[in-house]
Amino acid sequence: MKRFLLLFVICFLVHSCARVGSPVGGPKDTLAPRFLSSNIDTTRINVKKDIHELRLDFDEYVTLKDINKNLIISPPIKGITRILPSNIANKFVLIQWTDTLQANTTYNFNFGNSIVDNNESNILRYFNFAFSTGDKLDDLYISGEVKDALDIKKKTGTTTENKLVVGLYQVKDTMDYKKKPYYITKVDEDGYYELNYLTPGKYKIIAFDDENGNSMYDPGKEKVGFQKDPVDVEKSISGLNLKVYPSRKAVKYSEMKEIAGGILMSFEGNPDEVKVQSLNEKIKDIKITHNPKSDSVRIWFDAVKDDVGQTANEKLTFTHNKGPKKDSAYSVSLFYRYNKKNTMDVVSDNDGTSIAPKADLKLASNYIVDKIDPSKWTLKIKGDSLTTLPFTAKISETNPYQIHVQSDFVMGKSYELTVPKETVSSFYAKNSQSKRFDFDVAKADQFGSVEFSISNAPEASYWIQLIDSSDKVAYQKYIKGDKVKFDILRPAEYIVRILVDNNGNKYWDEADFANDIFAEDAYIFHKKVIVRGLWETREDWDLKDTRTLDSPKSASGASAPTPASVPVSETPEPVTPTTTKQPLKKEFKSGNAVLTPAK
Repeated sequence: MKRFLLLFVICFLVHSCARVGSPVGGPKDTLAPRFLSSNIDTTRINVKKDIHELRLDFDEYVTLKDINKNLIISPPIKGITRILPSNIANKFVLIQWTDTLQANTTYNFNFGNSIVDNNESNILRYFNFAFSTGDKLDDLYISGEVKDALDIKKKTGTTTENKLVVGLYQVKDTMDYKKKPYYITKVDEDGYYELNYLTPGKYKIIAFDDENGNSMYDPGKEKVGFQKDPVDVEKSISGLNLKVYPSRKAVKYSEMKEIAGGILMSFEGNPDEVKVQSLNEKIKDIKITHNPKSDSVRIWFDAVKDDVGQTANEKLTFTHNKGPKKDSAYSVSLFYRYNKKNTMDVVSDNDGTSIAPKADLKLASNYIVDKIDPSKWTLKIKGDSLTTLPFTAKISETNPYQIHVQSDFVMGKSYELTVPKETVSSFYAKNSQSKRFDFDVAKADQFGSVEFSISNAPEASYWIQLIDSSDKVAYQKYIKGDKVKFDILRPAEYIVRILVDNNGNKYWDEADFANDIFAEDAYIFHKKVIVRGLWETREDWDLKDTRTLDSPKSASGASAPTPASVPVSETPEPVTPTTTKQPLKKEFKSGNAVLTPAK
């Protein structure tokens, strides 16, 4: 019995020692796993094309973190069937596939930051493993930085996953951009990338924000950056930098739905012009409204008068001219039911109950405004019911859903505007309720101003925008020249952006990779602009300045100049910013060797 008990204790201790887990006590493990060997011959050349697995051995137990997001194989290998370890740690990584490899080709397995040790999750960073089915291991590379040209998020202590990738397509007579790039790599958290083990040749380079992780560029859904001219890879290239911009969607019909006053027809992309016709006997009288480059078209009609969808769903059919074939009519339908709650209404369109000095009172409608009858409206100072004040009212020239009311409003005073029902008209409806709008006029000390002197200003017109803390455009101007001033701004910190209308179509055009069309120019000021009440801030902005919100320092390491912010009665000396360009400085790992990019 004693022998049996002793044997049981020994077996238990041996089993406990063999378990994979975190050690208890002792110094903390801070070292990343070390690569030892693989099933590929150490020279890594002349590997047989019919090999179907890669095994990598390490000096300790490892796990794979987000392997599907991190692992990139260049050129792509189809038919990946198995990747280990999956749930239980191992001292090896195994990848198996069914595809037959190409002849005389160097394959690179880029694991990113997916290989970690099992004890302390120490990361084996930027691990690559390459082999060749030919008699030479290609060792050329391209490196550089990728930035988001319109990124207004300043980096903080918490970082989000960087989904940017850079790829190369082989330049051929026919190039299919709907497939994965021939070579592809991830961009690290600092914006740095390396495409390793490249075969000499000509390539089309692309950077894109791989939101869905499929390693393929999805136009209109993912940001993109590229070079028009092919990259001739005869020797290694460093410092090939790219910027990504929003990409253009192909125009495609999306859906229709019932809205107040009629039907909303939606599209993917931004059509210049949409022609719509009704194929319904009941509703021949319709109005179509569409702003160029807008993704929505409104179809207005009188559902009550035409007795459409009053008691049950009714099928309505329309045609539009936006599809794969030009000069064609495409038929679309929906089951329409009139919603009695969708009556025409007018509401205040101001930021809160106060309006800025010298500003208009803005009213908004859920229907497009066709006519107004302000002769029946009344404007009074609050508390004075006997005196009516003169004012003018007009439909906005840029927004037909908005009404501007102008008067000699006095700062610090409170007002009330009464708008009786049926004094605001749309095509087939009028406002159904009388409304009274109470509002105050803020005092001047609650507002400031900012003026920009722009060096190397665009020759074309441009939008200059002030973006608030919620990432919304709070103020903007469409202007031309090198001097811009914003008056009567609410005190806050703003990010400043310029979007250039290079082609003069009053729309900022996105990038189109398939047709080699760059996005129109865009710039972001390298620091936030602070607006204070009763102060005028003056800023000098050189559009050739390479500083960013994340790197607002000059090449010498000095901080960026402080803004000239003074009371409106004073005039400061102008401040000239300096520029900066940081050199690339990064190492990458290839198996157990460390390579440093050429200078």
